Amino acid sequence: MQRILKNGLGWRLGWNPQEIEYQGLVGTDDWAIELTGDELDDFCRLLIHLSQTMEDMAGELMDEEKISCEAESDLIWMEVEGYPDAYSVRLILNRGRRCEGSWNSEAVAGLVAGVRSLKIF
Repeated sequence: MQRILKNGLGWRLGWNPQEIEYQGLVGTDDWAIELTGDELDDFCRLLIHLSQTMEDMAGELMDEEKISCEAESDLIWMEVEGYPDAYSVRLILNRGRRCEGSWNSEAVAGLVAGVRSLKIF
């Protein structure tokens, strides 16, 4: 299998299954974090889960009402904040390297689509 790099307005996502330690990459135009395979799997799983939660909440909130949701694994903590159709994402690595990153609401739809097409989770 070959290396995959996807990017769009305000986001980058990479996967290289041949790498020994860091198979994944997440970031924006301004920063990037290399992730282990397990961290990348958790990132993708948690982002899809939080994205689905925001979709599910759309019918429960008033138009001007914002929401914040978080999800966590042993490796990664993530939070989404904003409106169901326009929210930001924040990520913190929990183990080993201490890293933090975020994506603005304009980048999230593309990032989620990139995650969904990166590999099957």
